[in-house]
Amino acid sequence: MKQRDRSWRMSVAPMMDWTDRHCRYFHRLLSRRTRLYTEMVTTGALLHGDVPRHLDFDETEHPVALQLGGSEPADLAQSAKLGAQWGYDEINLNCGCPSERVQRGAFGACLMAEPKLVADCVKAMVDVVDVPVTVKHRIGIDKVESYEFVRDFVGTVAEAGCEVFLVHARNAWLKGLSPKENREVPPLRYELVHRLKRDFPQLVIGVNGGIKQDEVVQAQLRELDGVMVGREAYHHPWWLAHWDALYYGEAAFSLRREEVEESMVAYMEREHAARGTPWHSIARHMIGLYNGLPGARRWRQVWSDHRLKTQPPREVMRLAHADVALRLEKTA
Repeated sequence: MKQRDRSWRMSVAPMMDWTDRHCRYFHRLLSRRTRLYTEMVTTGALLHGDVPRHLDFDETEHPVALQLGGSEPADLAQSAKLGAQWGYDEINLNCGCPSERVQRGAFGACLMAEPKLVADCVKAMVDVVDVPVTVKHRIGIDKVESYEFVRDFVGTVAEAGCEVFLVHARNAWLKGLSPKENREVPPLRYELVHRLKRDFPQLVIGVNGGIKQDEVVQAQLRELDGVMVGREAYHHPWWLAHWDALYYGEAAFSLRREEVEESMVAYMEREHAARGTPWHSIARHMIGLYNGLPGARRWRQVWSDHRLKTQPPREVMRLAHADVALRLEKTA
């Protein structure tokens, strides 16, 4: 795999309860090139649950990656094979989630303490799929802050066939911090990720954590192969509309926000007709579409109004824009 592989140049992080297929469909409307990730799907959910519910996605989502949670090589191999058969472009192993629920399943960030096991998991997946097997991880766990810890982890896992590492540039504290606090309290140490790239120039190294501005993205891309953005991309999705031009040299985004919203309403109608999906389970992902513009707060309120759930989404869109226009008229 080439240094500076552009496949991972920009991506949206896997986020539990957020990056479902409806969210990814919305994000794909805003960027053609950004790599999208599923929520973490456990091997147990795939091997003993409803596979289509966990793996279905829209063809427009490519490039799209399946993130797996697990620590049994055989189970991960079987799950990765399912993901590849389903059409995913990448299988990603979660070695970064610090939640106690994930720890009880003996996977997530606690796996960083067992690099040989992670290597076995990666090898088992690499042996059965033709798509890239990648790892998302932290720079350390608990009070272990030495660079050597993450360097040795990456080195061991790379020997098993992993060529892409997506690094959340904070430690994961496995005890004493909530998942939310784990995204905020441990300090960001981007320099450790930069050292990984210098020590492993043949690998694709991307960084995640605390990235909210283009200036930060550009600075990271001078050092690394990719940038992964999480909550900022979710809460301010219009940022994605600039990424294809800024980071891939493609034509500027041509759609207006209203056109993106119209496309989402059409998608809600199709999903309801095909699967009975309630529109509000889709609309929640686009609530940040107008953030920063006059009337955005009221627009969000209309789309989030539980009293309108029985109305068709096209009517809700009409009400949202009529109400915002009226308020803007009154304040003009």
